[in-house]
Amino acid sequence: MISVPQPYRRVVGGQLSRFRRDFYACLTSRADGLFEACDALLCVDGPVRSLPELSLAGVHRRGHGGLYGALAAGRIDSDRLRQAMLGCTLPRAGDGRIVLAVDVTCWLRPEAHTSPGRMMCHTYGRGKDQHIGVPGWPWSVVVALETGRSSWTAPLDAVRLAPGEDAAAVTAYQLRRVVTGLIEAGHWDAGDPEILIVADAGYDGPRLSFVLADLPVRVLVRMRSDRVLRRAALSDRRHTVGRPCRHGSEFVFGQTATWGEPDVQISTDTRHYGPARIRAWDRLHPRLTHRTAWAAHTGDLPVLEGTVIRLDVERLPSGAIPKPVWLWHSATDLDPGQVDLAWQAFLRRFDIEHTFRMLKQTLGWTCPKLRDPAAAERWTWLVLAAYTQLRLARNVAADLRRPWEKPLPPQRVTPARLRRGFRYLHPRLPPLAAAPKLCRPGPGRPAGHPNQRPAARHDVHTASRPDRPKPHRHKPKKPSATPRPRRTG
Repeated sequence: MISVPQPYRRVVGGQLSRFRRDFYACLTSRADGLFEACDALLCVDGPVRSLPELSLAGVHRRGHGGLYGALAAGRIDSDRLRQAMLGCTLPRAGDGRIVLAVDVTCWLRPEAHTSPGRMMCHTYGRGKDQHIGVPGWPWSVVVALETGRSSWTAPLDAVRLAPGEDAAAVTAYQLRRVVTGLIEAGHWDAGDPEILIVADAGYDGPRLSFVLADLPVRVLVRMRSDRVLRRAALSDRRHTVGRPCRHGSEFVFGQTATWGEPDVQISTDTRHYGPARIRAWDRLHPRLTHRTAWAAHTGDLPVLEGTVIRLDVERLPSGAIPKPVWLWHSATDLDPGQVDLAWQAFLRRFDIEHTFRMLKQTLGWTCPKLRDPAAAERWTWLVLAAYTQLRLARNVAADLRRPWEKPLPPQRVTPARLRRGFRYLHPRLPPLAAAPKLCRPGPGRPAGHPNQRPAARHDVHTASRPDRPKPHRHKPKKPSATPRPRRTG
């Protein structure tokens, strides 16, 4: 008989029990089956490999058919569940600011020809370290980052990108919904530091700052090293004629002669990257054109000024040659302390990659071979609810470490390490799901009678239009030693 550790002997209450009650109330159909499936994610020993093996957990009192039936015919009120996750305690940065990170991760389904809604997903490291496209379902996930030496995040929202949707518009709507929910939940009041949104180079930072200008947010994104920004236009035009200039001189990332003296310069020593040098230039903006996201904009295009930050380090933990990191901050007139917090907040963005790895490799987010995208959305919300329960159990969990692992304080225990002891915590939680009813399995298809109604097959969505004629292929040009930088936004 396994002895229950001392921290689990007391009755657990507080946010964990309250969130479990709210989560059960969000399950509007097949509630007991969906709720026990989420408990099985937390209590099963080892990583989740398949749904039939998950149904063998002791807390899952139904068969594997009930688990598949709950995912196929169950219903989850995603809006209510999102509000329940927003109502929990959120991590904050060192200055008390809420930092949100947004990124896209893919649920790859290369051989699911009968699954609709698949798109070509960007992958790396498949086949001689090349960037190739694999059919799958892309998901946009928003998490709240925390400071300190840990890989914990707080997932707040997940949206599947459907074929034909504008990823930038979906991300802006998703962030607006999350920020509004944080304000309604009381996490932000007037006078608090503005919420910081951190994103990678695939997002248009100036566009996000323009769309979310009515919210108390600031945007910090990484920019490619071939970008070209503009300084503010000179106001002295006494000896010129014509329309006043809207843009000043160029700031080319790849040409040091165009930089000038930085407004802020910091030198510090980091634990993982060695000596670091941070330089910032104030009031730089991209030159926008009526293309892509700005094609439908009427009137003059806005001038979106911000602060450009360049980060140079001596080494990387992987041993690779470090490259400079260019950041664009939507705030201007930053002092050295704010610049120092900005680049450190961007480095915390990589914690979302650890969350994706936890969701996929340990909780088995992408393991089920589900055909219907609606069932995949239900499974996604179950996985996010399971991760949220792990995060809320950090204060009442013990460190059940292996003999070869070092002891850690409660706030530094990893999510996978904390999950080992959740099965000791589960019996102390209030029971919510009802016991299953006795039933008999259906007769199924008679032997010797093949399926006369095969599932429909769906093509993979691509960005190109099928009615557009194929362009004439010219002879490939020899790449130049100095590629031309991008001079527009």
